[in-house]
Amino acid sequence: MAYLNIYQEKLRHNFHFLHELFRKNEIEWAVVSKLLCGNTKLLELLVDLGIREICDARISNLEKIKKINAEVNTVYIRPPAKRSIPKVVRFADVSFNTEYETMRLLSEEAQIQDKIHRVIIMIELGDLREGVLGDQLLDFYARVFELPNIEVVGIGSNLNCLYGVMPSEDKLIQLSLYKQLIEAKFNTKIPWVTGGTSVVIPLLLERRLPKGINHFRIGESLFFGNNLFNGKTIKGMKSDVFELFAEIIEIRKKPKVPMGQMEENPSGETYEIKEEDYGKTSYRAILDIGLLDISPDYLKPKDKHLKVVGASSDMIIIDLGKTNRNYKVGDMVRFRIKYMGALALLNSKYVFKYIK
Repeated sequence: MAYLNIYQEKLRHNFHFLHELFRKNEIEWAVVSKLLCGNTKLLELLVDLGIREICDARISNLEKIKKINAEVNTVYIRPPAKRSIPKVVRFADVSFNTEYETMRLLSEEAQIQDKIHRVIIMIELGDLREGVLGDQLLDFYARVFELPNIEVVGIGSNLNCLYGVMPSEDKLIQLSLYKQLIEAKFNTKIPWVTGGTSVVIPLLLERRLPKGINHFRIGESLFFGNNLFNGKTIKGMKSDVFELFAEIIEIRKKPKVPMGQMEENPSGETYEIKEEDYGKTSYRAILDIGLLDISPDYLKPKDKHLKVVGASSDMIIIDLGKTNRNYKVGDMVRFRIKYMGALALLNSKYVFKYIK
């Protein structure tokens, strides 16, 4: 059966690389754990690394973290839904916010629970996901400032998450200036400018990060070592913390061109036949994993001679070429996976996970 290996020492290596990078630059940082989909053993692994601040977009995952170690600072990194507010206040020490009405309800719930709930106000910098528009920020903060049991501990933003807008020195300077405006206007202090995510690490490595950015939230680069500007691995980091193994359940020499009238498949795809493929054959292997678990777009076979050619809900098809390359039924095919592929696999109850 298909399974996913998670290599503990490679993850530890990446953690210490990042920890030292941020320490040298006097930057605080948190780990974004949403990739792990609440897997208790993997969350325990994170905590055991020495991480003391964990971010997640699922409140049930933050609840698990608090059960593992109540001293870990938990951050809910999407604006809360109204129905989740009691649990957000209970299990998240900090939450990201963009709506006054939501923050008013957080204030009421914090009073009920006799807590001070800390918030980070997210600001729109151009990627058009969550965020208060800059010209509305001072008025927004003025209203929030009056809410009891609410403490604003930071401002932040997300880039590259929706439309792929990349961070720049100008955008991050702009974020820092918003902090200065709020502090001057309201005679207050805001500890964090959390403008750093995995996509911002290259700016830090190139010494192009504005000094005002003093907090990072890191997920993809911790788990994959990715430089999201050039698609390469950050020098000194490991890119293969995760490795997928899928079993061959059929292997046959078959025509390269389907036979019969062709329409859309169940995924809504239509295939175009290459004229040069008519009359040709190749060895094809079927694997015991499918679209229910992962999209083929996120898979890269370790054997460079193999090519993923299609998938159905429960099976993936790979082309081996003119020979079977000594593969046989029962053999395991190894894959490197992309971030979104790992997210799908870790969320699948049909794929075993092993910490190695």
